[in-house]
Amino acid sequence: MEELEHTCPHPRTTLREPAIFARETSCDCRAPHEKLTIAQARRGTPVDRPVRVYADGIFDLFHAGHARALMQAKDLFPNTYLIVGVCSDELTHKYKGFTVMTEHERYEALRHCRYVDEVLRDAPWTLTPEFLEKHKIDFVAHDDIPYSSAGSEDVYKHIKEAGMFVPTQRTEGISTSDIITRIVRDYDVYARRNLQRGYTAKELNVSYINEKKYRLQNQVDRMKEKVRNVEEKSKHFVYRVEEKSHDLIQKWEEKSREFIGNFLELFGPDGTWKQVFQERSGRMLSYALSPRESPCNSPPRELSPLRSPSPPSPPARWYNARPSPPTSPKGASASISSMSEGDEDEK
Repeated sequence: MEELEHTCPHPRTTLREPAIFARETSCDCRAPHEKLTIAQARRGTPVDRPVRVYADGIFDLFHAGHARALMQAKDLFPNTYLIVGVCSDELTHKYKGFTVMTEHERYEALRHCRYVDEVLRDAPWTLTPEFLEKHKIDFVAHDDIPYSSAGSEDVYKHIKEAGMFVPTQRTEGISTSDIITRIVRDYDVYARRNLQRGYTAKELNVSYINEKKYRLQNQVDRMKEKVRNVEEKSKHFVYRVEEKSHDLIQKWEEKSREFIGNFLELFGPDGTWKQVFQERSGRMLSYALSPRESPCNSPPRELSPLRSPSPPSPPARWYNARPSPPTSPKGASASISSMSEGDEDEK
């Protein structure tokens, strides 16, 4: 059987390069592009080419909800080639509203999503059979909620009727509208933030009065932050002082208990000092009660030959000692009477 030649690109085997931009048609197949059913695609047929899935959107402020939707589209079939169509600024502003990111920024955001194989710029708002045939699209992936726009209750209604629609699930809690709502709600906070980072009031479209108000609030916030830092440091310092004080008190109590124990051990009722004192008192008492005797064989003391014995002192009566003068009249009379009595005795 003759082999069918085709130049249909295959899914990327590496994530080191961004996805390509679509040309007029990205699948120049010489073989006829047979229409597939969802059941056939899920079985992995056809074997000679990947299943081409198309997902379109605005993708403003590209976020995790967008990435999860594209991940689901990429994982619909075993061999999927995912083409992502991004609408231009002109179409988006006409049918949906103003965008935050430009179309070129949105194109580049999609190119760097790991699930995207090809980015189609300036995608149509409504998918026509000619567009699907031109890009050899097998299935269209989008969430199942009816998308009313451009005078239609559901722009994907004809795709669903043709059996080419494959639903994906929305991620709750995250959307572009939610992100914009947060910014609008906290506008003052983000305006002050960007002023602090160097943006001018003109770039932020902020009036002169609001600019001064925001800058004053930034200064107040900085002062509050400094005060908060000082309070934190003070709390830390006080905590360290309390911790050190607790340690010192604990050590002081331990040393006090040790000192008291040592004191009681030394000077207490049964202390070491009392025992030493009793032993010394007993020794001194025994020494006092039984003094040491001199030795029997000690030689008698001899007088020195150079010294003569002193003459005996005369009796006290041989001396005619004068009596000391009386200190009072009574003493004088007593002394005179005693002298007269002495004279009478001598006679």
